[in-house]
Amino acid sequence: MKKNLNGKIALIVAVILVCVYGIFGVPSGVTGKALTEALTNRIHLGLDLRGGAHLILQVVVSEAVSAETDNTVGRIQQDLSTAKLTYSQVFKPDSVNKPGIIRVEGIAQGKANDARSLLESKYGTEYDVSGGGADLSFTVAMRPAAVAALEKVTVQRAIEAITERVNTLGVSEPVIAPYGLGANQILVELPGIDDLDRVKSIIQSTARLEIHAVVGGPYKDDQEALGSVGGAVPPDEMVVHGAGSVGASSDSDSVYVLHRISVVSGQDFRSADQGTDQNGRRNVRFTLTNEAGDKFYEYTSKNVGQSMAVVMGGRIKEVATIQSAIRDSGEITGTFTPEEVEILSKMLRTGALPASLNYLEDRTVGASLGADSIRSGVMAAIVGILVVMAFMLFYYRGSGINANLALILNLVILLGFMGAAGATLTLPGIAGVILTIGMGVDSNVLIFERIREEVRAGKAASAAVDQGFAHAWVTIVDTHVTTIVSAAILFVFGSGPVKGFATTLTVGLAANLFTAVFVSRVIFDAHLNKMKPGELVSI
Repeated sequence: MKKNLNGKIALIVAVILVCVYGIFGVPSGVTGKALTEALTNRIHLGLDLRGGAHLILQVVVSEAVSAETDNTVGRIQQDLSTAKLTYSQVFKPDSVNKPGIIRVEGIAQGKANDARSLLESKYGTEYDVSGGGADLSFTVAMRPAAVAALEKVTVQRAIEAITERVNTLGVSEPVIAPYGLGANQILVELPGIDDLDRVKSIIQSTARLEIHAVVGGPYKDDQEALGSVGGAVPPDEMVVHGAGSVGASSDSDSVYVLHRISVVSGQDFRSADQGTDQNGRRNVRFTLTNEAGDKFYEYTSKNVGQSMAVVMGGRIKEVATIQSAIRDSGEITGTFTPEEVEILSKMLRTGALPASLNYLEDRTVGASLGADSIRSGVMAAIVGILVVMAFMLFYYRGSGINANLALILNLVILLGFMGAAGATLTLPGIAGVILTIGMGVDSNVLIFERIREEVRAGKAASAAVDQGFAHAWVTIVDTHVTTIVSAAILFVFGSGPVKGFATTLTVGLAANLFTAVFVSRVIFDAHLNKMKPGELVSI
């Protein structure tokens, strides 16, 4: 009895049309150039095929911990003063090796319990408070859970800041994501970018811009600076080098002693633009956030006549005297090169990185190498398809045409999904396509060999096809599910290109289940409808 296949054929045609639209969209024409342009607009090339910059960055999260505890030192000092609890000093005894430890010393006799209550109520959720014995001192240590949470947030903020900075380069489809093979690491891939030094200057200029109060200086060298503070730098101060005064040569190196806690830091800036002052010197005009503006106004109004230093990248760029109170806008004029002014203005507009970065790996992939990879990958795929199709025709005769049609449709579905999803094709992705071809043929071999066994057992063509698909189905599903599970593991734990391979393989396997089982069966049924009773299937 002939089967009605109209509904199944309509479904297959609909899938083909949808996938062709996914591949090409609505092209501007039907010429080869128009179709190629439409294809490249839908399926994008990854870094290894297009060329570009590849970097792996290590976020120095200890700096974020240190910056947070620096702010906490200032808050503790303010809270103790507000509560009228006298103390001798609040400081970090080892800000380099143990940035999460704060010491509060010299609490007044009989006020230890009050001080403990204040510290625990204000900071107990993130810090452990211990001490308060005979020495009237406390140790405030950041909890491990708080450190871990801060490190996680620091990496995420670094990714956001890097993304904003990379966007100023006009890079299309950059990859900026956590790098799963190391702790607190970030993967950056920028297709089409070959100037690695410029990329580094834009990204790395965490150039953490800060404004600090000046304790003393300028001094000619470190020895003179240390002598001014009694031979040892107090915990709440630091020695910093830089050009210092406006107009000083960028090669000059004055030494200053600054307060460690900044008055204004990178996250306090709302906007910034580059320009020149009335004397033609390069500068950056900035605007602070409302909260930072109020804080800056309070500081400058109380310190008129005092000096403050603009520190960028660990060096002083300008030391200025506060002439009057400043609220939320100002200018930074210093020994800037044109590149530094451009980078600084971009950095302030996009927000400061929460911590500095170390480069673990940096390299570029040339466009010619990418073109060679495309050529080699496409050639491998074409040769693989042709050899497989020739084998199927030779070994399975008429049924080989069935397998080849299913194989071609498998590739159309795979490319259609990639185009519709705006996926990025990488070299591992091409490997996934080639592997999908092999898996597709494997499914056809299982079905066809089972049909051959049924034919040899003397069954009619229709019964042999029915039994062949019925018995091979379980094995096909089993092999596909186990491979998809493996691909899922690669996707979860792998990096960008590995995830591309896993995605391509998974979609290809899902498409193969449709083509090898459903489409191939429809083709067989259509052929059986035209066969005469007793005629054998060509297999």
